[in-house]
Amino acid sequence: MPSYDLRTLWVLDNSGNDVIPIDPVTSKPGKPIPVTDPYNLYFTPDGSDAIVVAEAERRLDLRDPQTMALRRSIALPDCAGVNHIDYPADYSYLIATCEFNGQLAKVDFRSGHLLATLQLPPDVDGTAAMPQDIRVGPDGTTFFVADMTRGGLYVIDGTSFAVTGFIPTGIGAHGIYPSRDDRTLYVSNRGSRAMTGSRHGAGSLALVDPNSRTVTATWAVPHGGSPDMGNFSTDGTQLWLSGRFDDEVYIFDLVAGRFDARIKVGHGPHGLTYWPQPGRFSLGHTGNMR
Repeated sequence: MPSYDLRTLWVLDNSGNDVIPIDPVTSKPGKPIPVTDPYNLYFTPDGSDAIVVAEAERRLDLRDPQTMALRRSIALPDCAGVNHIDYPADYSYLIATCEFNGQLAKVDFRSGHLLATLQLPPDVDGTAAMPQDIRVGPDGTTFFVADMTRGGLYVIDGTSFAVTGFIPTGIGAHGIYPSRDDRTLYVSNRGSRAMTGSRHGAGSLALVDPNSRTVTATWAVPHGGSPDMGNFSTDGTQLWLSGRFDDEVYIFDLVAGRFDARIKVGHGPHGLTYWPQPGRFSLGHTGNMR
């Protein structure tokens, strides 16, 4: 995860309960810092706090962004599997996804108050929603939430905190990556509704127009795959994604409009960032830049 000030890359070890700083210039790792359950990492919009998403603890831990010393926690006892977050354009609140009970939580991160919860509807077969990534749209108040079981994006009005639509994108919708001109949402479909999918699933990348709320194209991973999380190349011409169940990294050529390459890596690659990225600051995750 890129730090807010763009000077450090953080590696999260939620099984080992620590985070590891890496100097992106020298590639040298620093000393691991003890942190409880660092499943995900974000930053407040002014950079004053790091927000460690402690998934198993059902809380958001606000920490010093350099030392990771705990300052305060926001308990979300009804948010099972708190996972991803994003902010509206005015940064007045955040919305967190609750992976294991199909909910969203709207939070005043400054006061630490839970403002509201929203239960997402189940799939047509009755399977409960499993929300993953969340990203705010170009209008600054509409949010898009990837739902892995239903296979698409829920459209959420952040102000009224209500579901206003659904966009089918593909099996196992997981990650959302807005293009730099805000005209396209690239949605990674892992090819499986399960937490631990099999190899060579029906993985793909869907291109969604956030204004018309339609899928404009779908690029399949040849011979199957499991695209998960990642980031754009520095020049914005490629999207790199980890292949969660296939021990691979995928490269999509955004100019030619196709799958371009796959790279074999170690077991179970989950997150991937490409550095550096253009922007004034990082809000965390794999490089949510502003």
